[in-house]
Amino acid sequence: MDQSKKHVRISGRVQGVGFRHFTRQNAQRLNLSGWVKNLPGGDVEAVLVGEKESVRHMLEELKKGPRMARVDDLSVDDESDNPEENFSGFSVRY
Repeated sequence: MDQSKKHVRISGRVQGVGFRHFTRQNAQRLNLSGWVKNLPGGDVEAVLVGEKESVRHMLEELKKGPRMARVDDLSVDDESDNPEENFSGFSVRY
């Protein structure tokens, strides 16, 4: 099983449009762990952990976003600074 961990930042019209809920629903459907949260500047931040192909598919979903969102930019970093961090499920952080 080829695992992947990505740190993602999404900008555009991504707050107040159900983006975190959309992210959690898709992450659960794809069997990913991690979290998503709104940032003070208006962006959304997420950590995605799971099988490489599922993470890739999730990134494609995030580029589209929910119906009312507008994604202007999606930056993705490999998350290797804290590989021992374990997640149980996918959560929305506040």
